[in-house]
Amino acid sequence: MPKYPVDPLDLSGLRTYPLKSRKSKVGLDDLGGVPQAGETFRQFWESLPGVLAARDLKDLVRSIKKARDRGRAILWGLGAHVVKVGLSPLVIHLMEQGYVSGLALNGAGIIHDFEMALVGQTSEDVEEGLGSGEFGMAEETGSLLNRAIEGGVEKGMGIGEAIGAFLDQHKPQFMHLSLIWAGYRLSIPVTVHVAIGTDIIHMHPQASGERLGKGSLQDFRLLAALVQKLDDGGVYLNVGSAVVLPEVFLKAVSVVRNLGHPLSNFSTASFDFMRHYRPRKNVVERPVTGAGRGYELVGHHEIMIPLLAAALLEPE
Repeated sequence: MPKYPVDPLDLSGLRTYPLKSRKSKVGLDDLGGVPQAGETFRQFWESLPGVLAARDLKDLVRSIKKARDRGRAILWGLGAHVVKVGLSPLVIHLMEQGYVSGLALNGAGIIHDFEMALVGQTSEDVEEGLGSGEFGMAEETGSLLNRAIEGGVEKGMGIGEAIGAFLDQHKPQFMHLSLIWAGYRLSIPVTVHVAIGTDIIHMHPQASGERLGKGSLQDFRLLAALVQKLDDGGVYLNVGSAVVLPEVFLKAVSVVRNLGHPLSNFSTASFDFMRHYRPRKNVVERPVTGAGRGYELVGHHEIMIPLLAAALLEPE
């Protein structure tokens, strides 16, 4: 005899319903197609399942295309890894095609972008150089970037415009690979947001905290002016920045709203190879609560951003 004083619940009276009458999240229209050899990108794109991240990516692409067609802001916040994995030519092409109306970089971003423009290579081996004290000690990176920032900030520029003007004046061999020069050439604002002590150029004796701070503050105010233009259909994309740019974007949103400017009905998205707290909270959730929609798409930049770009560039 069972010892417990409670009997198992009798389920014989359970109510059921016909399966076909139930609302389901996945149906025939959502199923993915089978890739075929030699198919076009459009065929591949349309074959993606209409669920979860594939559905979100398709929705985001529609929002970005609509923003461009309506003349709304499309702002990109890029972590330095985007440059390090070889995506600069692709982003520059999107700038030329009207899919970027403003570009925000962190301090590491300008270093990799500048080194690519100067010598066509970047991303040193940290472990190899750290033991000997040589990490971050490339002469041209430290001296020229600090000179560019100081000279431009003295003329009233932010850091992004200062470096763009420097590249435009000195014309290094590979400047066509520079996001910053592309922005300068196309009159697309590039803003730079630094944390003092985080970047290798701050280790060099030429670094000026006064100029770095002044130039970065100028760029924050410029970014806030760009964020204002997200209202009614704009899109902000955070790609690969886990801390600095999500924090800067959140403050820019607050400034815009505090000054009484409307900021609603816009989209945000975070692309990264893992989920991070600040991009989710400060980009995907908080700014668009009751005011738009946020997307979080996880995957490696060197795969996800070319996929996004191909979808944007595909004719309707």
